[in-house]
Amino acid sequence: MAAKHFYVKILENLSVYFCICSEVWCRRTDELVDGPNAPHITPQALDRWEQRLGELFEGRPYDMYDAALSDTVSKYPVDIQPFKDMIQGMRMDLKKSRYKDFDELYLYCYYVAGTVGLMSVPVMGIASESKASTESVYNAALALGIANQLTNILRDVGEDARRGRIYLPQDELTQAGLSDEDIFNGKVTEKWRIFMKGQIKRARMFFDEAEKGVAELSDASRWPVWASLLLYKQILDSIEANDYDNFSKRAYVGKAKKFASLPIAYGRALMGGGSKLAKPTRS
Repeated sequence: MAAKHFYVKILENLSVYFCICSEVWCRRTDELVDGPNAPHITPQALDRWEQRLGELFEGRPYDMYDAALSDTVSKYPVDIQPFKDMIQGMRMDLKKSRYKDFDELYLYCYYVAGTVGLMSVPVMGIASESKASTESVYNAALALGIANQLTNILRDVGEDARRGRIYLPQDELTQAGLSDEDIFNGKVTEKWRIFMKGQIKRARMFFDEAEKGVAELSDASRWPVWASLLLYKQILDSIEANDYDNFSKRAYVGKAKKFASLPIAYGRALMGGGSKLAKPTRS
């Protein structure tokens, strides 16, 4: 099957249409604190954005982007709470640039990315033949969001440091014999490599938990989720290939690997799977 047909097939899927609409909303939300106008954003601006979100869910969208999402949430049992929680994550970014341990970092990852999985499950749907509990499917979706955000963090260490932010557990940095100053200096040392290996291992554990849940989604939704998961997971491979230099090198997946991942994702989607779900391990 031609690569172009893969993309056409994906875009024909209504659940993917919702993902695109929600991704646009999430991107716009993120841009409030990370975009060019970020220095001028206040907590009050986020309050107004949350008010606008409520109006969107009530069928009173502000613009064409809101209208697309508003139309979709009117057709599916999408809960507003994950959207509100994402805005809460933006509030954290306004006032917080350090995380003392993984519990704190996990909460941040939930707010800014785990919420995306919770937004999507009601639209993607659970396979009629699935024997997994609804809660376990949502837990797997949450794990995928956490895995993606941990991957973002590990990819963007240097970029975030240049903005004065360190999204790494402070206690684990200390245990590894590292400090904020080491992050700002941006030198790859053996201590850094060992530390990064542990962080990558944790991210992969969340991806593993997420994989178990993809098989429980409806037939039409499995492929795009598999494609996204496989592509994002390869960023971790790229960090390793760069010898853990995420200070001066940005890990990415090349076009050839992206296209090669699509038929693999399609094959896994066709295979389906059994119920192998368990609650994600936060360690």
